Amino acid sequence: MTKKLSLLLFFIGVCVQAQDLTKSPWHIVANNIDPNNYYGITVANGMVGLVSSPEPMQIKDVVLNGVYDQYQRGRVSNILKTFSHMNMNLDVDGMRINRNNISNFSQTLDMQHAKLITTFNAAGKVLVRQELYSLRNLPFTAMSVITVIALKDVEIVPGNYIYAPDHLADVRNYFSEIDRPHVLIPLMTSVAYSPGKKKVAASTSFIFPEAHGKEPEIIHEEWDYNMHLMKFKKQLKKGETYRFAVVGSTIASVQNKDPHNEAERLTIFAKLEGIDRLEKAHNAAWDALWQSDITLTGDLESQRAVHSALYHLYSFARKGSGYSLSPMGLSGLGYNGHVFWDTELWMYPPLLVLHPEIARSLLEYRYNRLDAAKQNAFEHGFEGAMFPWESAETGAEDTPVWALTGPFQQHITATVGWAFWKYYEMTHDREWLKTRGYPVLKEVAKFWSSRVERNSPGHYDINNVIGANEWQENIDNNAFTNGMVKTVLEYASQAAEVLGETPNPDWRHVAANIPILQFPDGTTKENATYNGVEIKQADANLLSYPLKVITDKTSIIRDLNYYEPRLSKDGPAMGGAILSVLYARLNEPQKAYDMFVKSYKPNEVPPFGVLAETAGGSNPYFATGAGGMLQALLFGFGGLDITENGIIQLDTRLPKGWKSLKITGVGVEKKTFERK
Repeated sequence: MTKKLSLLLFFIGVCVQAQDLTKSPWHIVANNIDPNNYYGITVANGMVGLVSSPEPMQIKDVVLNGVYDQYQRGRVSNILKTFSHMNMNLDVDGMRINRNNISNFSQTLDMQHAKLITTFNAAGKVLVRQELYSLRNLPFTAMSVITVIALKDVEIVPGNYIYAPDHLADVRNYFSEIDRPHVLIPLMTSVAYSPGKKKVAASTSFIFPEAHGKEPEIIHEEWDYNMHLMKFKKQLKKGETYRFAVVGSTIASVQNKDPHNEAERLTIFAKLEGIDRLEKAHNAAWDALWQSDITLTGDLESQRAVHSALYHLYSFARKGSGYSLSPMGLSGLGYNGHVFWDTELWMYPPLLVLHPEIARSLLEYRYNRLDAAKQNAFEHGFEGAMFPWESAETGAEDTPVWALTGPFQQHITATVGWAFWKYYEMTHDREWLKTRGYPVLKEVAKFWSSRVERNSPGHYDINNVIGANEWQENIDNNAFTNGMVKTVLEYASQAAEVLGETPNPDWRHVAANIPILQFPDGTTKENATYNGVEIKQADANLLSYPLKVITDKTSIIRDLNYYEPRLSKDGPAMGGAILSVLYARLNEPQKAYDMFVKSYKPNEVPPFGVLAETAGGSNPYFATGAGGMLQALLFGFGGLDITENGIIQLDTRLPKGWKSLKITGVGVEKKTFERK
């Protein structure tokens, strides 16, 4: 076969593939990219997040999970923006490529195998394909695989550079080559300190196809204090294909006491594994994740959106890490990377159903910070544990002082306990309940028994709080807060009984006397002074789902009719998701579908349709919204319900256009549920 014919077949293959991918439920294709209206997509492995850029071969942000320091606003911990170590340059016959001198620029997210594919034509001289991975099999390591096809005789100079953000100080840059009889290992490394003197390191290396002794010569350049680069030259003949890779690792002293050496060790390990073995292990890890999936037939657009939501939750968390989820996951620095109620109430339930082992890691994060929560309760004059509204590394309160949510949005403490009991209901792991679940539930119950104001029978009031509707501050007897507290006090009692202990009788006594306020017509009243004003997000409706404090159909409908028109269009995405679940369980599938669409579609931003927090917002990726939208599928249309007897399926119906809904890999037994 001639080189010209091979090239022609390549072009035909690319065109056919692009057409096919727009019809794929696993791919999001971004063409005609506008850099002025671009919100990046993230490839992540639960530890390292790489956020895409509209510039070819560049990375906008690198986010390292679990590493916080005080270096921005609020005098509180912020998640650390670490070295940008996977950026690349490419010179073609002396011309530095950028978005202004390339054509056919396209970026495609392969959600099935978690890679970002970038393709372009550089000045009619080379075709370039980049595949970017945050390797699932290696939590601190990323890989960029570059394939260059020469359209003419050409010289290329690819380069990889490490850049240190301004807040990193005392930057030290290193370059070395380890020469063994069978391999040459170039290592470019940067080490620095955060403002609080946490040590951070990043190291990269090339993987070449040539045999030892025939690799390209590496040129190292140190541009300035914050940046250095390694590059090589390669002459290509017309029609020749050249494939190489950059592997890089980043780690901090909170994860390893010697991050400098460990970053280099991990990079060497990845280099000597090679491209094919790394891809194979990464793909296998993602194949295992996708054994738990939600499959829709009859609506490609919704299916792709569901896969995107699942992809992001799977990308932002991992089992065994002991880390939790921030509202923005690993997509950036939004909300300072802190952990809120967003985790337990919104993102945790889909993960609990589909991957209990990942959900357990989120709970481990809370358990490991139980002592800090007990100290927080002590400081506020209460017993037990009071979990912070915003949590970071230590579990102490990290809400900025100007935000009143810190000391008053106490429903998070009940929500944490609720999540712990739901894990037991899903897994029936008694040993875990004994060592992890009940110790937390007991301290949560102690807190609420000391927190309520015992004014009179039926009026064990919870005053001076902020509920789910954050637009009403310092109110009394908030519906969601009171409902969640009643629920978690019962769960703590049940947990004690499962373990053969006698629960404190005061817990159920308190629960029975906490009021749920109503208007004269029986509609649930959001708080003692609520007068019908617009609300930020669902609050009273949460008593119907997920709490099941309100179960009769008449009351559920009455609350829906009252609060749905009061739900702000400027509020976060989750409100619509809750209403979708409720309508689906009322067997009103079209209303449920309308709310399902409203829970995500207006929040999509270009070019990948990543979710902003609000409609028309500019702060993606809002993983909380993804969690809400997935709950509409799982617990609404899918009818799944977590009970004391495990997972069951309620009788629900699908909206018009959806032929079937299949949920696979549910729970520890990996069950399948289907609705047609």
